[in-house]
Amino acid sequence: MFMSEEQEIAIGKQNDPSIVAMYGLYENERLQKFINEKGQQMAKISHRPNLPFEFKILDSPVVNAFALPGGYVYFTRGILAHFNNEAEFAGVLGHEIGHVTARHGASQQSKATVAQILFIGGLVASPVFREFAQEGQQAMQLLFLKYGRDDESQSDELGVEYSTAIGYDSRHMANFFKLLDQMRKDAGGEALPTFLSTHPDPYNRYQTVNALSDKAQANIDKSTLKTGRTSYLQMLDGLIYGNDPRQGYVDNSMFYHPELKFQFPIPADWQTINTPSQVQMAPKDGNALMLLTLAQAETLEAASAAVLENYKLTLVEKKSLTLNGMKAMAMVADQVNEQTQEKIRVLTYLISYNGLIYNFFGVAKFEAFDNMIPYFNKTMRNFKQLTDQAKINKKPERISIKSAPRTTSLESLLKRDRMPEDRLKELALINGFSLDQQLTRGDLYKIIVTR
Repeated sequence: MFMSEEQEIAIGKQNDPSIVAMYGLYENERLQKFINEKGQQMAKISHRPNLPFEFKILDSPVVNAFALPGGYVYFTRGILAHFNNEAEFAGVLGHEIGHVTARHGASQQSKATVAQILFIGGLVASPVFREFAQEGQQAMQLLFLKYGRDDESQSDELGVEYSTAIGYDSRHMANFFKLLDQMRKDAGGEALPTFLSTHPDPYNRYQTVNALSDKAQANIDKSTLKTGRTSYLQMLDGLIYGNDPRQGYVDNSMFYHPELKFQFPIPADWQTINTPSQVQMAPKDGNALMLLTLAQAETLEAASAAVLENYKLTLVEKKSLTLNGMKAMAMVADQVNEQTQEKIRVLTYLISYNGLIYNFFGVAKFEAFDNMIPYFNKTMRNFKQLTDQAKINKKPERISIKSAPRTTSLESLLKRDRMPEDRLKELALINGFSLDQQLTRGDLYKIIVTR
């Protein structure tokens, strides 16, 4: 280990703002209080209680939890929606605290074990586009460090130890990892950045965690260990599920932002990731990239100068124009990687709209740029004002907690609540049950509503 504890803490403190800017914080006082209380309780009985642990909920639908060196631990609202009791949460909390106390993140960063492919907020893109992952490069690298299986096994063991120590039944941790694996299989792969993409499944994880739990509980009265299903589900009522349309959403290959009131088309079959600070788009082969961000400048000229300077671009051509009634500037510029000498070409549209200046980047390898121009132009030149009230007033989906009126199967309850047939499997998954699971009168379960 080449990193001191002071360095670990400094890394976490330095990169926490980038993580928060990337995803935003989810404002839910009850849930935030819960994860703070449980996190600090667990931190005190961990192997490094002196670390300044912080626990935060990120406003992202991605199912993930991760930690930075020094004690910064994050849960997405996406993973919180998939827990079905406090014990599942406590197991994953212990697992992430285990990565911190065992210095796995610091160790991985010391070895610089970052994948050769760059994952930009969830998109897979060529590493030659690295400069355009604007939001805190070190934070992104920390986020996508892939733990080894030995690290995962050790964190599983610590997760069992820590969650048991604060009174939870850690066998539920094994059940949750089983649910994550089922999600991966249903998706036909891993939609990055999900928990299993950076936390590879050690062999026989389910059996191993159960065996570790039996050992940890050997001298404990098991009846005293908590599950906390009802209390946890009650906290979830009203939680936003999936993408929050208020922050921007895709519908029929069109991106809409209700609050900033703009829209633009997205090329067919391109992946899209939307974060509070940028919209990211890329084809599945990763050979191009489009980004929409806000410029930190007051004029188009100042914004264009900042783009050229910040990205070390050599200007090829530039012109001013009017785009759908908005003042704009278009630039073509090149960037050469100093180490590899590989050249990329960048089309930039700077658009002044509603008192803000938007940076629209289209990035491709120099030799592929001409082939990508039609895609870039169709998207950027069709940046327009959003006026459709139906698109502006679109409501998010939320978790709603229901109580079974009688003993019956989950499937019959979901159909009684008029859940769509094509979402029954998804609903079974987020409930942690099979559709034929029998619920008794008064049992709580989740449905998805729009409000």
